[in-house]
Amino acid sequence: MTKPDRDIEKSYSDAEFTEKLRRLADAIENNQQFEIQIAGERVYVPVRATYSIEHERSDSEEEVEFQIKWPLES
Repeated sequence: MTKPDRDIEKSYSDAEFTEKLRRLADAIENNQQFEIQIAGERVYVPVRATYSIEHERSDSEEEVEFQIKWPLES
């Protein structure tokens, strides 16, 4: 089943964000799937995911994005 395209940005409190980062770090260290719910949809990040950090700068703001990507299985 193909899921519809989605592009959502969700804001979290400091406590919520740090809890999610801790759970992610634990999953990576233990070579386990990471599970997170974002805007009502549960997302399962597989062990084969790759991780990167992106930095963007413009005249009005800077942004650091922690990115997690993986290919979809057919």
